[in-house]
Amino acid sequence: MSELEFEALGARVEPYAAQPTVVLRLRITESSGVPVHAIALKCQIRIEPQRRTYEPAEEARLYDVFGPTPQWGDSLRPFLWTHTSAMVLSFTGSTEIDLPIVCSYDMEVAGHKYLHALDGGEVGLQLLFSGTVFAGPTGFSARPVSWNADATFRLPVQVWREAMDVYFPNAAWVRMSRSAFDALSRYRSEHALPDWDLTVERLLKEADR
Repeated sequence: MSELEFEALGARVEPYAAQPTVVLRLRITESSGVPVHAIALKCQIRIEPQRRTYEPAEEARLYDVFGPTPQWGDSLRPFLWTHTSAMVLSFTGSTEIDLPIVCSYDMEVAGHKYLHALDGGEVGLQLLFSGTVFAGPTGFSARPVSWNADATFRLPVQVWREAMDVYFPNAAWVRMSRSAFDALSRYRSEHALPDWDLTVERLLKEADR
């Protein structure tokens, strides 16, 4: 039976993808000596927020994610960030592959809201693997990836920010209903405002008054 071990070696930004993408470099080791013909690999990626400390400004921005800081002892728990997959080609012993992580910029998604709130440092990730291994010394047999196949990695926040900046430099996205957008668009037109930044700034000033 094929025995697989996984290790995340590093992370980089993919500058030529269709969407903001962080690429994890992954080492896969087959420890029993059985030739691996292919792996249809799936990976669930979870963020472990309890594995780092937070500055006061970060705590304030994370209120919508975890609630007030006195409750963080209960609310600071691992949560799902995303799923990804890769096809691993044949190898014997060990191999290295790129595992792409497509990053959303939707502020309604908890993973993005969490990462956006951080000023720097690293984010603890847990990688949970599944899929199908095609392996065997003669021909091959198909077996599921072991249920306990996992790895951890500390992702630099700067890598995520660089991925965002490649596609959305100095920008953020807010989702709203069509009716709210139409009303905002009418306000912009009625006041002859040249862009959305000035539109929102005008509204904020009026609200303060």
